[in-house]
Amino acid sequence: MGKKKKPFLGMPAPLGYVPGLGRGATGFTTRSDIGPARDANDPVDDRHAPPGKRTVGDQMKKNEEDEEDLNDTNYDEFNGYAGSLFSSGPYEKDDEEADAIYAALDKRMDERRKERRELREKDEIEKYRMERPKIQQQFSDLKRKLAEVSEEDWLSIPEVGDARNKRQRNPRHEKLTPMPDSFFSKHLQSGDKNTTVDPLQGLGGLNTPYPGSMTPGTGELDMRKIGQARNTLMDMRLSQVSDSVSGQTVVDPKGYLTDLNSMIPTHGGDISDIKKARLLLKSVRETNPHHPPAWIASARLEEVTGKLQVARNLIMKGTEMCPKSEDVWLEAARLQPGDTAKAVVAQAVRHLPGSVRIYIRAAELETDVRAKKRVLRKALENVSKSVRLWKTAVELEEPEDARIMLSRAVECCPTSVELWLALARLETYENARRVLNKARENIPTDRHIWITAAKLEEANGNTQMVEKIIDRAITSLGANGVEINREQWIQDAEECDKAGSVATCQAVIRAVIGIGIEEEDCKHTWMEDSESCVSHGALECARAIYAHALQVFPSKKSVWLRAAYFEKNHGTRESLEALLQRAVAHCPKAEVLWLMGAKSKWMANDVPAARSILALAFQANPNSEEIWLAAVKLESENNEYERARRLLSKARSSAPTARVFMKSVKLEWVLGNIEAAHELCSEALKHYEDFPKLWMMRGQIEEQSENMDKARDAYNQGLKKCPHSMSLWVLLSRLEERVGQLTRARAILEKARLKNPQTPEIWLESVRLEFRAGLKNISHTLMAKALQECPNSGILWAEAVFLEARPQRKTKSVDALKKCEHDPHVLLAVAKLFWSERKITKAREWFLRTVKIEPDLGDAWALFYKFELQHGTEEQQEEVRKRCENTEPRHGELWCAESKHVLNWQKKIGEILTQVAAKIKNTF
Repeated sequence: MGKKKKPFLGMPAPLGYVPGLGRGATGFTTRSDIGPARDANDPVDDRHAPPGKRTVGDQMKKNEEDEEDLNDTNYDEFNGYAGSLFSSGPYEKDDEEADAIYAALDKRMDERRKERRELREKDEIEKYRMERPKIQQQFSDLKRKLAEVSEEDWLSIPEVGDARNKRQRNPRHEKLTPMPDSFFSKHLQSGDKNTTVDPLQGLGGLNTPYPGSMTPGTGELDMRKIGQARNTLMDMRLSQVSDSVSGQTVVDPKGYLTDLNSMIPTHGGDISDIKKARLLLKSVRETNPHHPPAWIASARLEEVTGKLQVARNLIMKGTEMCPKSEDVWLEAARLQPGDTAKAVVAQAVRHLPGSVRIYIRAAELETDVRAKKRVLRKALENVSKSVRLWKTAVELEEPEDARIMLSRAVECCPTSVELWLALARLETYENARRVLNKARENIPTDRHIWITAAKLEEANGNTQMVEKIIDRAITSLGANGVEINREQWIQDAEECDKAGSVATCQAVIRAVIGIGIEEEDCKHTWMEDSESCVSHGALECARAIYAHALQVFPSKKSVWLRAAYFEKNHGTRESLEALLQRAVAHCPKAEVLWLMGAKSKWMANDVPAARSILALAFQANPNSEEIWLAAVKLESENNEYERARRLLSKARSSAPTARVFMKSVKLEWVLGNIEAAHELCSEALKHYEDFPKLWMMRGQIEEQSENMDKARDAYNQGLKKCPHSMSLWVLLSRLEERVGQLTRARAILEKARLKNPQTPEIWLESVRLEFRAGLKNISHTLMAKALQECPNSGILWAEAVFLEARPQRKTKSVDALKKCEHDPHVLLAVAKLFWSERKITKAREWFLRTVKIEPDLGDAWALFYKFELQHGTEEQQEEVRKRCENTEPRHGELWCAESKHVLNWQKKIGEILTQVAAKIKNTF
C-alpha cells in the first residue's frame, strides 16, 4: 500500500524560510563575513614582493587608494575630477549603447578629416624625403656606376681588414666614478689654484665643469642650486606635454608632425643663424642708424621668422631714422595692412614729394579707379617729367581723354618715343602724320618712329610712300650717327609682318638685308635669315629675302630650289608655278625645277600643261633619264598606256639606262603582259646584269606564275652577279621557306652572313625565320649574336625589344635608346611599347618624334595612323593623313610591301596609308 504524497513537495519555499531552523540547526559563517585572519603587519605569501606591497596592510592601503577620491582637493574647475565619477557604478546596456554612439561619432569625425590629413602627411613626407634623402638614394648613382667596373678592377680591390691598433681593437673597460658635490665645494672654499695641466689630461683635452666666468677663485658655485635648476627645467618640459591633473599626455599623435613643421622657421635656417643675423643687424643699426638697407634687412629677417609685428615696428623706426629713403618707405608700405599702408604712403609723399615709385605704390593701394586717377593726377602735378607716371595714368583713361593726356605728356616728355607713338595711334591720319613729323624732330635717332610712319602710310593705301620713308630713315639715321643694326631691323620687319604690314616688312628687308655682309657670305647668310624668319612665323619676310636673293643670284639652282620648296610648303599653287616658270627660264638645265613644275600642274589635274612643261624640259635637257621617266609616269598614271610604251621605247633607244629598262618591265608587268615583261627583262639583263632590281623582278614574276624552280634560278643567278644585294638573299630565303625548305633557307642566310658580315638586314631575317618556325630559343640566341656583331643597328634593337617577354621589354628599350638614341626604328619601337601598355599620351609623343626625325619612313606613318584610328579623334586622324600625303614617304618594310605591289601601282599615298594600317595587327 503506497504512502500518501506530501502536498508541499515540489512547491516553492515560503518567504523567510531557513532550512533546518525548526530542528535547531543554525546557519554557518564564512571568512568573508568576519574579515581576514591575518594582521595588517603580517607578511604576504609573495616573498619577493616589491617595496610597498610586502605586508597585508600595504596591499589593503593600495586598494583603498584605487577607489575614487571625490574630495574637493581633487577637483579642478576646468577638468573636473581626476578620474571618472561613475567608474565604480554598474556598466549597464544603456551605457554600452551610449559608448557605441560616441565611438561612432568619433570615428565619423575622424573619417571626415582623414583624407585631408593623409594628403597633408603624404606631402610632408615627400617634402621631407626630398630635403633629406635616404642613404640608399644618395648612393644610387654610384651603385649604377658599379656596372662599368671591369672584372680586373673588381679583383684589384683590397680585402677589408681591421686597420686599428691593438689598443683600439681591445679597449679596456674604463671605470668612471662621479665626484661628490662636497669635493667641489671644499676646493672652492680653499681657493686652490693649479698652474699646470696634468699631461694625461692633455691627451683628451681639458673640460672645465664651470660655465662662463664661474671659474675657481672668482666666485661661489652652489651645486645644490644647479641641481634644482635642472629639475625645474625638466618639470617645465614635461608640463608642456602632459595634463596638469591626470598626468596623461595631451599630444595629438595625428597632428604632431604638422605642429613640428609649424615650429620650424619658414626660411629654413638654423635658430643659431637667426640669432647671429639678428645681433649683426642690430649692431649695424646702432653703428649707422641712417643706413636704410640695415633697417630693411632687419625687417625682412623678422618677417621670414614669423614675427610680423616686430618687422613692422622695426621698419617704422627705420622711416623715422631714414625719412629720405624711398626703399624704406616702400618696404614699410608693403609690410603694413591696407589702411595703415595708405597712411604710410601719405607720410612718405610728404617727405619725398618727387618719388615716382611712391606715387605708383599709392595708386596700387587704391581699389577704386577714380581714386587711382586722383592719385596719379596729383603725382603728375609734382612730377610732370615722369614717363612711367604718364603711361600709368593714360592706361586708366578712355580713348578721348587719353588722347588729351598724351598731348600734354609729349609736351612734358618730348624724348619719350612710346608716348609719341601712342598719341599717333589715337589721332586721325593727318594728325598722326603731324605727330610723327614732330616726333622725328624731337628724336631724330629712333628708328621706330620711321617704321610707324611707313606702317601708317601703308594702312592708308599709300604703298608707294613706304619704300621712300624706309630709305629716308636709313639715310637720316646714318647722318645722325646711328649704327644700322641689321638684326634689329629684321626683328622689326618680322613684327610688321605679324601686324599685317606686308609692304613695310618687305621694304625694311630690301633696305637692310645687304648691310654689313661680305659678298662671299651673302648667299649663306640670306638662306639662314630666311629659315629664321620661317621658324618665327614671318613668312612675308622670308619671301622678301628669297626675292632679293634671286635678284642677286639669278643663276643659282640651290636658291631657286629653296624658294620653290618654301612656296610649296607655305605658299599657294599659283605662287609656286609662277616662281618655277621664272626658275626654269634662268636655270634651264635644272631637271628638278622642270619636274616640280610638271608635278604641280599634274596635281592640279592640268595634264596638258604638265605635258607641255615636260616637252620644254626635253628641249632643254635631251636624253635626260629623269625627264623621260617623269613623262612615262605622267602618261601611265593618266591611263595613257600606249603613250607611255612609246615614250619608254624612245627612251630605251635614245637614253638606255638600267632604270629605263626597269620601268619598261614594270609597266608591262602591272598591265598583265607577262611575256612582254619576260622579254624586256631578258634584254635588260644582257646589258645590265649587275643591276639587282632586274633579277628581283624576274624572280618575282616567276613566283607570281608559281614557277618556283625558275624563280630560284633567277635569284641564284642574280646572287652570282650581285652577291652584296641584301634584298636578293632575303627573297631567296623566303622562297625556300615558302616551299617548306626551312633548312635550306637557314643555310642561305648563313651564307649571306659570311659573304656580307655586319649586315643587320640579314641578321634580322635570320632571327625572324627562326621565330616564324616556332624556335624562340634559337631566335633569342641569334639576336644576341646579331647585337654583338651590329651593336648600333636600330632595326635589330627594335626587333629585340619585342622578342622579350612583356616585363623585360622596358629594360630592353632603355638599352636600345642608349645605343641608338636617334634611330627612327628604335623610336618607333618605344612608341609601340607605350601603345601596348595603353599609355596613349606618351605613345603619341614618341610617334610624333619618330615621323619628325625620319619623315620618309612609311611604316612609322602607317603605325601612327593605326594608333590614331584606335585612340584619336577624327581631326587627329585627318592631320596624320594630310602630313603623310605631303611628305610622300617611300621607304619602310610594311610600306614597300604594299606600295610596290603590282595591284597597287596606281594608288595614291592616302590609299596606301589606309591599306597598310588595315593590315597592321596589335599583336605586340
